[in-house]
Amino acid sequence: MAGVHGDPAKLTSMRWQTAIVIVGVAVAVFGLTGGDDSYPVVPATLGTPDPTRIRWPDDEPATAAQIELGRHLFFDPRLSASKTISCASCHDPDQGFSDGMAKGLGASGERLARNTPGLSNVGFGTLFFWDGRADSLEQQALGPITNLQEMALPSEAIVPRLQTVPGYRDGFARAYDDGLNLTNVTRALAAFERTLISRDSPFDRYAAGEREALSPEARRGLSLFVGEANCIACHRGPNFTNDAFHNVGLADQRDPGRSAIVAGASLQAAFKTPSLRNVALTAPYFHDGSIQTLEEVIRMYEKGGLAHPRDPLLKPIGLTASEQRDLVAFLHGLTSPITVTRPPAFPDATMQGAP
Repeated sequence: MAGVHGDPAKLTSMRWQTAIVIVGVAVAVFGLTGGDDSYPVVPATLGTPDPTRIRWPDDEPATAAQIELGRHLFFDPRLSASKTISCASCHDPDQGFSDGMAKGLGASGERLARNTPGLSNVGFGTLFFWDGRADSLEQQALGPITNLQEMALPSEAIVPRLQTVPGYRDGFARAYDDGLNLTNVTRALAAFERTLISRDSPFDRYAAGEREALSPEARRGLSLFVGEANCIACHRGPNFTNDAFHNVGLADQRDPGRSAIVAGASLQAAFKTPSLRNVALTAPYFHDGSIQTLEEVIRMYEKGGLAHPRDPLLKPIGLTASEQRDLVAFLHGLTSPITVTRPPAFPDATMQGAP
């Protein structure tokens, strides 16, 4: 060792060898290579949805026959008073189960109060609607049907209308011990919605070890998402949501949001954190559909919101234009479209061959 201490060249060589070993350990443990080719670790607070963790009533998964009934109901316009719109009219599978409008249209053509949320992975949720007023997927399924501004079919009219359809009469008799009733209609709809699972996005493949599944830009965006931008504070878990309510500082603060359901000043104009699964398919964004693109969404958050009051988590971030593009690339990496085939309609005496 005395020879090394006295030889600057050998000492420098040993320092470089030590540095190389440290970098090698970092690569082996953390999967990092640095620069544009870095491979950030997916934190334990994110991940891929596990279908076995879907919340079923009484912990009893639906049968194939019950799910198939729900699929028919989801696409059937007879669940609206006018027989002109179905659940799928607003929750279009080709648009991430949203409708592409800032605010949807009701059965009579009037503009609704809020944006239509996507349904990807809705079966993992705990509270439903933008304000969380439903605490089960069955309750959520009934809400738009009976809402006077949406499908406007009174609850007492649902079963009599479906009883005129032999396919529903026979199908419910086979699928449920107690046949066709309002409870089973909502159970069937919710059973179908629980099958709308998105879990094979580029992000999921990357998390499973496919290192090139995300582009270099998206990988940098992942680093920002869990790091400097701190998106993970609200968009976490396999479904990229904390299922909590936040006032994100949009310009229009008149909608009371969660505070209409649970009193509290902190919940004024607070809305449920949406899942980011298939978010690239569900523009425009937020409860009021006021922001048209993901690029605009990032710019809004980069500024820390647009209005007061807002959630204390929101602060100006200071991202460069390049970093903002990387975040958008990562959000596109959460896309895994859900393919659903529209079933042929069950005919009845008043609506033969309905689409």
